[in-house]
Amino acid sequence: MFRLQGSKVLAVDMTGDAVKAKNGSMVAYDGQMAFKKMSGGGEGLRGMVTRRLTGEQMTVMEVKGHGTCWFADRASEINLVNLQGDKLYVESSNLLATDAGLRTGTSFTGLRGASQDNGLFTTTVEGHGQAALMSDGPAVVLRVSAQYPLTVDPGAYVAHQGNLRQSFQSGVTFRTLMGEGGGEAFQIRFEGDGLVYVQPSERNTIAGDV
Repeated sequence: MFRLQGSKVLAVDMTGDAVKAKNGSMVAYDGQMAFKKMSGGGEGLRGMVTRRLTGEQMTVMEVKGHGTCWFADRASEINLVNLQGDKLYVESSNLLATDAGLRTGTSFTGLRGASQDNGLFTTTVEGHGQAALMSDGPAVVLRVSAQYPLTVDPGAYVAHQGNLRQSFQSGVTFRTLMGEGGGEAFQIRFEGDGLVYVQPSERNTIAGDV
């Protein structure tokens, strides 16, 4: 159902089924399509609407019909993830589309710090089907194992899946270590067994300042 045309355009072939995508990301379609805007945290990608980490209010559209629909967003690279009953945790701003076989929601992932009662919420995608992730530049998939935990800059984090424990570390940051200062106030540490998707560019996020 999902296929890439180049690295920056997602083509979705539909035969009466539906796909949910970031509002405004449709760039072309053929055949007969019906579009419905979804918002307010109801059905659809409610995790994208209720997301708290970056504070954005994102809206989602449902596309249903017969034909092919093409999606893209700001020339971002697109990465396809096949889920076989497992769960994917993803930054809401990096989620482009999901097919009808997947459920979405919001998951609490931890606290920014022991002295701050600010929670971090992540969009979850689970079930059987395909999801399309966006990244600023080609995404890299990094393996986490028991012997090799992984620490990630929050601005470069895109998504993760598998049996991973996520924690937040504060203190010395990548930037302060390099003498640049003003860097992220915390890092994300992953332990266990799974995959982490990172992008070769840092988004601007208030999470680094909280």
